[in-house]
Amino acid sequence: MTEKIAAPRKNTSVPAISRSRKVKQNTSDAVMAQRGKQKDNLDDFPTPPWGTRALCEHVLWPNVDVRKQTVLEPGAGRGYMSAPLAEYFASVTSSDIADYGYPLDKVGSFIVDAESYPDKSFDWVITNPPFKLGKQFVHKALRVARVGVAMLCRTVFVESIGRYEGLYRDTPPWTFAPFVERLPMVEGRVDEEASSATSYAWFVWLKGAAPGPVRWIPPCRAKLERPQDYKKLPKDWIT
Repeated sequence: MTEKIAAPRKNTSVPAISRSRKVKQNTSDAVMAQRGKQKDNLDDFPTPPWGTRALCEHVLWPNVDVRKQTVLEPGAGRGYMSAPLAEYFASVTSSDIADYGYPLDKVGSFIVDAESYPDKSFDWVITNPPFKLGKQFVHKALRVARVGVAMLCRTVFVESIGRYEGLYRDTPPWTFAPFVERLPMVEGRVDEEASSATSYAWFVWLKGAAPGPVRWIPPCRAKLERPQDYKKLPKDWIT
């Protein structure tokens, strides 16, 4: 996930507000959820491969047979999501706005480059989008995908008036699938020793299907991790 994000807000003290004063709610999607990066940097937090396998085995496979379907990963980065997707899908197309050394099919912006991503050109679009651009990624992915869209986001992505009015009210996801154990992400790499206080979930849109229940992803890291998952470039272990 590598689109640009905005600079963080400065930490300033705020005077107490009397009960009689009317307070306007901030409806910005990104408020309280910035990762503290400068605006000229990329939102580069690779997904541990077991988190993608969890989507396929605990959310998709019980409901959809993807073995003959295609998938686009438009924020592929170093390939840590593309590689496990190749274990389940018939073909994986990988792209990103920047080249990190993984063999990408396309280098360019998923949001801006319309010609490279025509409508209904893939069965699925699956990625870990930049948080601030998550809503735009979903809208674009819903046009590009024929079958469904899956976005890995922090669980707070379910919140905000902006996302409700601009996304969920008219296009609610088919399911919200939170991890019950932590999926640790660190900047620029995957780290099997990392820990995290941040919770993540898969937001999944299945075309033609009515919104369904929450699908909790059970503890599965120990079962779904592989020894090769933490190599520098997963291109070395795609078979």
